Amino acid sequence: MEMKTGIIVKSTSGHDKGSFYVIVGYNSGKPLIADGRRRKLGKPKIKNPKHIKKTNTAVSMTELTDKKLRNYLHSFNFPEKE
Repeated sequence: MEMKTGIIVKSTSGHDKGSFYVIVGYNSGKPLIADGRRRKLGKPKIKNPKHIKKTNTAVSMTELTDKKLRNYLHSFNFPEKE
């Protein structure tokens, strides 16, 4: 699976290291990522592709809102501990 819009990615460096985001677009070949909380869909963050790692999960981008994005990524960012 290549890095395209809708793929869930994990940040591997920077102050947001370890957080999960969704690629919402591209700007000059660099992915724009959002999580619906710190980075809203209206103002995504430009991230170096070297600093993210893709997962095997994708999100449907149709009718995606910040709230739906937050709820979907919650299980990734806060896994239940046994």
